[in-house]
Amino acid sequence: MIHIISDLHLCEERPDLTALFTQYMNDIAPKSDALYVLGDLFESWIGDDDDSEFVKSIIAKFKAYSDSGKPLYFQHGNRDFLLGDEFAKATGGVIVREVHPVTIGDKEAILMHGDSLCWDDKEYMQFRQMVRSQEWQQQLLSQPLAVRRGIAADLRQKSREAQANKASAITDVHPDAVKEVLQKHNADILIHGHTHRPDFHDIEVDGNHCQRIVLSDWGDKGHYLTIAGDEIDSHYFE
Repeated sequence: MIHIISDLHLCEERPDLTALFTQYMNDIAPKSDALYVLGDLFESWIGDDDDSEFVKSIIAKFKAYSDSGKPLYFQHGNRDFLLGDEFAKATGGVIVREVHPVTIGDKEAILMHGDSLCWDDKEYMQFRQMVRSQEWQQQLLSQPLAVRRGIAADLRQKSREAQANKASAITDVHPDAVKEVLQKHNADILIHGHTHRPDFHDIEVDGNHCQRIVLSDWGDKGHYLTIAGDEIDSHYFE
């Protein structure tokens, strides 16, 4: 059984989210055969050299999972796009590409964080292009940890303000973006996070019945998907 989680937004300021994560990793994740984390595991990630006790505790829980012999996969989100090889090595996981294929029964599926599908959010898409550039990332990572923490806090505040002033439709995925990525990868199912709008959507692409499945962010409850054979189920816990 595969487990998929997304948008935990873990940070030291939210011990309630850390408690949910701990419960999940201790009691629920061990029942899975593989675990995918589809981005925004952290509220922000300032680099793999972050040596805080909080980060060490999160890494340790993932390492315990991978040490049990189970595959562990991470995708970059819009909050933690700086997750790198050192983080993957420390957890015993693998960082996969922005579009990651999996087979569900007799159907082809793709896993994504989902932010690249929000075509109508022009301001964010421009920002995304900037921060995903190697030059920008190298420049940021060259700064001391303390400076990076301040930059991350500033970016989070600006993001909250920007989101508050945008219409709901602008911050959702664009239907044409969904169809395009399904067509490009010959997939029947798209599973993503990012929008914090959990649901199962039936859509038609080139006359074929397809699905778009959206994970929830974590808050009062945790959320995960399970894939067993050709069955995809949604689960909440608290």
